Amino acid sequence: MISIDGLTKRHGGRTVLSNVTFRAEPGRVTAFLGPNAAGKSSTLRILLGLDRPTAGTALVGGRPYRSFREPLRTVGSMLGGSGAHRSHTARGHLRWVARSNGIPDRRVSEVLERVGLADTGRTRIGRFSLGMQQRLGLATALLGEPAVLVLDEPANGLDPEGVRWMRGLVRDHAAAGGTVLLSSHLMSEVAEVADDLVVIAAGRVVAGGPLTRITAGYATLEDAFFALTGTGGVR
Repeated sequence: MISIDGLTKRHGGRTVLSNVTFRAEPGRVTAFLGPNAAGKSSTLRILLGLDRPTAGTALVGGRPYRSFREPLRTVGSMLGGSGAHRSHTARGHLRWVARSNGIPDRRVSEVLERVGLADTGRTRIGRFSLGMQQRLGLATALLGEPAVLVLDEPANGLDPEGVRWMRGLVRDHAAAGGTVLLSSHLMSEVAEVADDLVVIAAGRVVAGGPLTRITAGYATLEDAFFALTGTGGVR
């Protein structure tokens, strides 16, 4: 389980996060929604040990991410694409990541097959399309067979077939008892894949709970989102 409790982050005199608290439970897909600059990325960065909070905790299974000796065996994450150097091949990148976490080389071929990149494992990443880079990012997240997935905009750059495939991947992970926390701006996709929602605006959680409860009384998830965050786009 992912547990975020009282998370607060200040940069100088600016408060980025204010007492952010929520859970992402095993066996469920939790969508983390909010406008740009709402605090989603800051929360995920703190959860993954890339930044430190001013106050509060962000734990996976009751432990901070930094305490895991081989973190990819517990948490698979994708923030901002594949994170791979353009000159490397997909297979070479995955082998390096696997070895850094004590993961056997056989997993490289398995995850390349799983994400549909088996035929491009020796292609340099600089030649990959955005969608292929997203698939490589997902392959990296899956390398250690983790119980927890943390995915930021996992459908970005995927074509309709790829979006459908990604939806099946996260649903299958949750169905097997895994925990999925994903951030996305694609409301229609979130409505298809999520069990629970956490909505953040201006650094504060404004709603949290089952998708069906949060959207009750609204025609669409998009309508609920705009009402909860006080946004509505340009008319």
